[in-house]
Amino acid sequence: MQLVFSDAQYWEDFLPLTFTRPIAEMRCGILTFSERWQKLLESTKISWFTEMYLQQKFREPEKKESLFLVPNFLPTETVIQQIKDLKQGEALVYEDELVAAKINMEGFSLNQIEKMTDIKEELVFFKKPTDLFTYNKEAIDFDFELLTKGKTSQELSSTNGFLGNKEDLFIEEGAEVEFSTINTKTGKIYLGKNAEVMEGCNLRGPIALCEGSKFNLGAKIYGATTVGPHSKVGGEVSNIIIFGYSNKGHDGFVGNSVIGEWCNLGADTNSSNLKNNYGNVKLWNYRTKDFQDTGLQFAGLIMGDHSKTAINTQLNTGTVIGVASNIFKEGFPPNLIENFSWGGFKGDEKFKLDKAYEVAEKVMARRKMPLTDVDKGILKHIFDEY
Repeated sequence: MQLVFSDAQYWEDFLPLTFTRPIAEMRCGILTFSERWQKLLESTKISWFTEMYLQQKFREPEKKESLFLVPNFLPTETVIQQIKDLKQGEALVYEDELVAAKINMEGFSLNQIEKMTDIKEELVFFKKPTDLFTYNKEAIDFDFELLTKGKTSQELSSTNGFLGNKEDLFIEEGAEVEFSTINTKTGKIYLGKNAEVMEGCNLRGPIALCEGSKFNLGAKIYGATTVGPHSKVGGEVSNIIIFGYSNKGHDGFVGNSVIGEWCNLGADTNSSNLKNNYGNVKLWNYRTKDFQDTGLQFAGLIMGDHSKTAINTQLNTGTVIGVASNIFKEGFPPNLIENFSWGGFKGDEKFKLDKAYEVAEKVMARRKMPLTDVDKGILKHIFDEY
């Protein structure tokens, strides 16, 4: 059965993170939403129902019977079984929104649905970027159980200090941690395959350090924090998510934030996550085209793919940075930094597209990954249209 991840309701609400990906490819907890659902439903045949310019990279659904799924929530065991038990023409609804349906993608229409069933249980549902870090503890707990059940962790080296329950620490094959302090009293800690915690780090869960990633010397990591694959983090962070392939390698603080892929935060980049007046933080909303009250006292940075900050960059509380932006000018940049900004301030010239390709190619080559023509096409669309 083909599993089709739908962007129909929420894609615009997650911008700028979704300029370069469908919702299902965002990371929260340990896994991306698509990785999580594939494990839960034991499905390998997946496709995406998303923006046309992204379908170049993310395969369109085949015209056949499929399980149509809104991916951005954590299911209960009951809901997982309800999804598995769906028959053709049946759907599940949560808070008046369709979340799963068994339909034929040929002549796609929700009119095919003959029976709708309301989900009665309360679910952890992600509807906007700040939800990713707000509910990251719940996602880490969910994925920790999913990934470690029936498996045995590597032993923690005796050079480390440890507080908490050993069953709340899982160290995958090839991961290294020496001369650091590990505290699981506040949450679970997952160290992925070939990850490294360098000497002198202080980890206070919940934390997920994914495959091939590193905490640099002396890093101070507060939960709930996720560092996606092949990334480096140093300095001090609290309750952040890095999707993957990005670096915040030096001193400086970032809290209550989401950072995409192929980003780099220069040395001593700091992002405020609390206003001086302790008021609620507002963030730019691409759907309404204005700043919206998040209802949160703590909210830092939302950063799209391929963006960079220079050394000593200072970011205001509630800053949104688009795709392929370069922030390097003196002073606090505005709370909204446009896609392909060259400087970071309103009215700055745009980063030339061919130069953006050139930088992206160099950055991705460091991870032995190519910038494909399809990737360039996605960046060009964002450059031209947004």
